[in-house]
Amino acid sequence: MSRLLMGTAEMRLRLGDISRQRVYQLTQRKDWPAPYDDLIQGRVWKRQDIEAWVRRHRPDLADPGNTSTEE
Repeated sequence: MSRLLMGTAEMRLRLGDISRQRVYQLTQRKDWPAPYDDLIQGRVWKRQDIEAWVRRHRPDLADPGNTSTEE
């Protein structure tokens, strides 16, 4: 998978090795980014959208070197 996209497995690791159920809960939030695409293996999100969400809602997990808005 492209480094520009994240699936649920990548999000689980990025958000502190959270459960699949927790990822599902997060993706149902109104403030969660919309998926970029819906593939056979599942939805994928733009990494930049997930990182922006992390900076706003989980600053303790924010990567200070990852502030790029590049697509």
